Amino acid sequence: MLALERALLRGFLSAAESLEWKQGEVAAAESGSLLQLMFDGKYEAIFSNSAVQNVFSASSVTEENIDTYLEKQILAYLDCSAEVDNVERQRLMFLLGVGSLQLFVQSNWTGPPVQLKLQDFLPPALLQKFCEPKMLHVAILKMLVLDGESVYSLTSHPILLLIARIILVNSRHKLTSLQTLPWWTLRCVNIHQQLLEERSPELFTLAQACIKQVTEAEALFTGGESWHLAVQFHLESAYTFLFYYEYKKAKHCFNMAKDITKLQINLTGALGKRTRFQEKYVAQLILDVQRTDGFFLPHSELSPAATPLESLTINYDLNDDTLLNEIKLADADQYQVPDLCAEELAVILGICIDFQKNNPIHKLTEEELLAFTSCLLSQPKFWAIQTSALLLRTKLEKGSTRRMERAMKQTQALADQFENTNTSVSERMKIFYCCQVPPHWAIQRQLASLLFELGCTSSALQIFEELEMWEDAVICYERAGQHGKAEEILRRELEKKETPGLYCLLGDVLKDHQYYDKAWELSRHRSARAQRSKGLLHLRNREFRECVQCFERSVQINPMQIGVWFSLGCAYIALEGYEGAAKAFQRCVTLEPDNAEAWNNLSTAYIRLKQKIKAFRTLQEALKCNYEHWQIWENYLLTSTDIGEFSEAIKAYHRLMDLKEKYKDTQVLAILVRAVVNGLADRAGEVSSGLKGKLQELLGRVTSRVTNDGEIWRLYAQLYGNGENDISEDIEKSLQYLTKAHKCEIQSSDWEKDVSSFKEVVKGAIEIAHVAIKCSKNKSNNQEALQILSSARLNLRGLSSKAKQLFIDVTSNEVHSEIADEVTAMDNMIAELQELSNQLRNQC
Repeated sequence: MLALERALLRGFLSAAESLEWKQGEVAAAESGSLLQLMFDGKYEAIFSNSAVQNVFSASSVTEENIDTYLEKQILAYLDCSAEVDNVERQRLMFLLGVGSLQLFVQSNWTGPPVQLKLQDFLPPALLQKFCEPKMLHVAILKMLVLDGESVYSLTSHPILLLIARIILVNSRHKLTSLQTLPWWTLRCVNIHQQLLEERSPELFTLAQACIKQVTEAEALFTGGESWHLAVQFHLESAYTFLFYYEYKKAKHCFNMAKDITKLQINLTGALGKRTRFQEKYVAQLILDVQRTDGFFLPHSELSPAATPLESLTINYDLNDDTLLNEIKLADADQYQVPDLCAEELAVILGICIDFQKNNPIHKLTEEELLAFTSCLLSQPKFWAIQTSALLLRTKLEKGSTRRMERAMKQTQALADQFENTNTSVSERMKIFYCCQVPPHWAIQRQLASLLFELGCTSSALQIFEELEMWEDAVICYERAGQHGKAEEILRRELEKKETPGLYCLLGDVLKDHQYYDKAWELSRHRSARAQRSKGLLHLRNREFRECVQCFERSVQINPMQIGVWFSLGCAYIALEGYEGAAKAFQRCVTLEPDNAEAWNNLSTAYIRLKQKIKAFRTLQEALKCNYEHWQIWENYLLTSTDIGEFSEAIKAYHRLMDLKEKYKDTQVLAILVRAVVNGLADRAGEVSSGLKGKLQELLGRVTSRVTNDGEIWRLYAQLYGNGENDISEDIEKSLQYLTKAHKCEIQSSDWEKDVSSFKEVVKGAIEIAHVAIKCSKNKSNNQEALQILSSARLNLRGLSSKAKQLFIDVTSNEVHSEIADEVTAMDNMIAELQELSNQLRNQC
């Protein structure tokens, strides 16, 4: 049976497996006919099977809820069996669960539309409890709500997912004979999650358990022919982790899949032409895909056969008068992509999606992603891969004026393909779970968004309203300035049926708390969205206490809301509740490890809590996520200086100067200079004197940009010893920098009028004179020494004259007593300098 379960995961039987199966006992059993229908892609026919109909039929229905009834019938069917019959019944229910999931996927993802009616397999007694089909539809959708997150209202045939969930999730403890059950449960979880408004912690916990179980099922991946399934499993696991922000685990799974296929996938440059009129070949970015040492994967018959080109979505040409449809390479043979199988193409797509998630939105990133899509579209073989690659390309091309028309046509074609009956379901399902194809309404939503961006507001609104995507419709009206129309459409829908989601939207439009409260009550205190929106309104109004209460309620219902955790942390900081802020931002970075702002804010909370080492570490994480954010670098500079990480502080200062040309922080520079000059110990206990060279380099860079700050020049001089050491080069540099500091000080306004400022300037001038004397003694050339002494003397003479003019007592004709000592000191120093100058002249 394991071989058949493997084939079911792949979606088809190989020729050898088909022959073996027909001769086996399963083919003759009731489950055999269901299995054949599955391989043929006739999922609807499963519900016409007599055994399946017997499971759901009952003479009397006592249960109120449809899910309770279905679960009771399925468990009853599994329980009332003899030992011999038990395995067959388990197989039947397992195939019913898998068939329901596949049919649900057909109904909402791949198309063509499903014609199944509930009365075809459910007893009339159960259905008559609902006056009209829409009430039944709403009731089933409510049963699929998890963690307070609503399900998309126009989900087609939700009963199918409910059946799949009851069998593959709720009743999985009864299906012990099926080895691939956890894998199908994982698939069911991933499909269910895509219907919900936000990520569900309950589904993530279940998904992790399933991944662990499949990983531990050694029998599933033994044998040389199992590599196909191993690649598929790693890809499916990677997409699960990626969706729930587990980026490292996702990357590990993508790399595992790549290692199995032994593909070498690299972005590289190649000479080529991009436009029709280009004469010379220039470097172009392409994706180079090669097999390691010409390695060919065994058992190619177990990989899905390629779908005929006419059955795939049309890939529109660019048809531009300047740009070529694709890059024309100078040496196309050198970069020829080998003929790839389904799993290899899925691996390239997976690495592309991982690359997109782990890189910032930037023009360069777009070009790199287009290189991936060009490679994938060069081998059109599978519906799921073709659809995913085309969708990604349209998202990337919509911002380009030359490519916008193709993006529009392509999105329309992708939206229309759902109704197309030319391609069979079994062809569309090939490699489907390894590609993360969005549901058909998400493609239509992308089409409407593109129309809106192009200014076709009425066409976009029509699609949004048909899809009952009221939030997008409201945004359309709001951006168009039609606020009244947005309110009108919501009130109209509320008259038809009151839902928490609609009341939340009305609250967003009118900015009125009463509608969020109504939504909260209507959901029986289970709507995370209601508390989220109410909290955001409080935050906008700076009502932080009320805002915190709402956000706390929201994350209690669904703890996987990154935006809410972030806003909660900000509100706590505003209230100075730093412990709460630290907890909120900690949850934020746990969910999304590359959220630079959250790391930065977490460090702020730690600083306020006096946990500076933790703050330093969190800022390091923030910088890994965003290397260009100058505020994060500034926080890192201050924290590094504060905790004694002086080397990191110097590095941070350099980076700040890269980002802000004339950045300066005199206080930090003063601390760094004091640490180096006094030989203070850093955080690791090392003496900081060893950083002298690095700090000199930094101050040299700072003073080349900021030339008018006397304090910085003084610090620079201090670093060279202020003329107090015996190294002549250092004394000369000290004199140079002290002179520049002095010039900056006398260029500032009003220093002459204030006595204390004047005294500081005099002190600096006398210091220059002392260093000048020392410097002149080290000069072998007397003329140079004379020049140094004369410069210092002239400077002091000018200051002395100015003091005698500005601070003289008119009655006694003497200098004010408060500055008399400084004037005397200057006059004495002038005399000393004069005498030294005379001595030098006599030596000449």
